[in-house]
Order: sequence, then C-alpha cells, then structure tokens
Amino acid sequence: MGNKLNVAILGGGNSSEKEISLKGVKQIAQWLNKERYNAFPIIVEGTHLTLKHPNLGDIPVSWDSFTAKASDETIAFHCAIIGIHGRPGETGHLQGYLEMMGIPYTTGGVMSTALTFDKEATKQMIRDLNINLCKMVRVTKGQHVDTQEVVKYLGLPVFVKPNESGSSYGITKVKQIDGILPALQLAYTESLEALIEEFIPGRELTCGLVKTRDKSIIFPITEVIPKNEYFDYGAKYKNQSDEVTPAHISNQLSDRIQNISSEIYDRLKCRGIVRIDYILNNDKLYFLEVNTVPGMSEASIIPQQAAAMGLSMTDIFSLVIEDAMQRG
Repeated sequence: MGNKLNVAILGGGNSSEKEISLKGVKQIAQWLNKERYNAFPIIVEGTHLTLKHPNLGDIPVSWDSFTAKASDETIAFHCAIIGIHGRPGETGHLQGYLEMMGIPYTTGGVMSTALTFDKEATKQMIRDLNINLCKMVRVTKGQHVDTQEVVKYLGLPVFVKPNESGSSYGITKVKQIDGILPALQLAYTESLEALIEEFIPGRELTCGLVKTRDKSIIFPITEVIPKNEYFDYGAKYKNQSDEVTPAHISNQLSDRIQNISSEIYDRLKCRGIVRIDYILNNDKLYFLEVNTVPGMSEASIIPQQAAAMGLSMTDIFSLVIEDAMQRG
C-alpha cells in the first residue's frame, strides 16, 4: 500500500452512544485524505476488536498486538482516531491500551480523558478560571438523599445527570421535589455517581477547538436552540434542535468564549478536537462540560463550525493525525 499510513478509526464502545459513534466512524473514514491514509474502521465491543475491511469483510483484530491478519498480510496501524463516546473512548481506558501498544492516538492522554469524563472533577480543575460554575450536589448510588435539603440549597427545577456519561443520556429536568429520587435511579443506569445541579436558564453556546504543537484553531461559536426543553439526546442526535453558526452574539462575547475555551483546553491537557459547552444567563457565562470525543456525523456541530471558518474536515483530521504521530 505504498507509504500511506494505516489509520485505525475506533468506534462502537460499551455505552448507550454506540450507534452515534458508528455513524461518526463512517463519516471520518470518508473525510480522511485518501492519498495519505488508509482508513480502517475498527469496532470495539468489550475486549473484542473487529476490523471492517472494505474487501474482506469482518476480520478480528488481535488484542495482544493490535494487528489484523488479512489473507496473507498482517495489517499494523500507525495511528488511531478514537471515535467512541463514553466508555471506553472518553474515559482513559482505550488511551491506556493504545499507550501500552505504542500506538499514537488523537485525544488527550489517560489522565486528561479520565478527568474530563468526571464532570465534578473537571469543575474542580477549572474553578479558579474566570468562568461561572452552577451549584451542585454529588451523590453515590445507595447513598441516602435528603431531597428537602437539596431543594433548599439548589432550588427547583434541578437537573439530575450521571457524573460520568457522554451523550446526554440519563439526564432529567426535575420540576417537583418528588421527581428527584426517580431521576437519580435513571442517572444510576449510566454511572454509579450522579449530580444534582441547579437549573440555569439561558442560551446554550458551544465552542470547538483543536490545538497542535504549532497550530491553534478555535472555531466560531454555535448556539444550540433545542426544540425540547433542553439539549438532551433527542435534541443532539434526532434533529430536535436548531444550531446557529456563528451564533448571534457580540464579537466581545464570542472572543471571551473562545479565550476561556482555550484556557480550559490547556488546563485540562486536552489534545485533538474538543468541544466545550456553556450556558449564557443574561451576561453571566456558565461552564457546562467538555466533550473530548465530540460527535462527527456530517450534521454534528464541529463540522458546522469548521465549514463556517472555510476549513475542511479532511485538513483538520490530517493536522490531528500528524500531531499525534509527532508526539508518538
């Protein structure tokens, strides 16, 4: 196959976001520069790795060597693009495996991804940056929760969400006190810890960015206007939201969001393509969360933001792959 690099695009995973991930993998494979890279989609299910070969169908990938035997040749991979939302792609697990295999990959490292997957830990890390954080209570499955105390502290409505989850699954907006405990049970289906957060009304804004050793691309801001009450799974993936890129906000606010996003990216030691979500309440900007493996279907927010800048996703992925290869 000449001097082209073999790039593994890892998709699937063990979370409720598997289908979204598989869509993204297909799209990324189409975006990759065909003159420079051979794209190999690999589906991850538990500890099973399956290469979707264009001519030979499904081929098992060895967990011991991260190679695949295709007829009479062994396919080894020069770099991995992680396209798995939730476990194990955003949790540090897959990053740790690739580190052990000596395969460069396109996200932050083990510590960075494990940290950013924990919503509360992320907030602790950026507490001293110039950004507002909503009040919250963290609870663990099995722990007694005094709902009266919670409401006294946070008011109503509240958001109940898994502390570790990728894709807006398991989130409930709770308007009555007796809805808190059932909402926690739902959150526990995704994570052993849950967060109860105060509800901040406002506009939902999001900023994508990618930094390499010598280049920094901070995309225009997108406003997400959910057709539902908030940006839940349906709003994210079932066209139940309108997205406006660039958002109709002042240049000053746009610059502020881009600058704080850049600071957060550096503080959390992110790498590759990341998206950071916010709520704007009057003129107060609240941090929501970091997505270290943002959606990559054609309709996703990052491709919209790149298009608004006149950049191609093909070039952006080339940039990210080359940066991962340089880091080794």
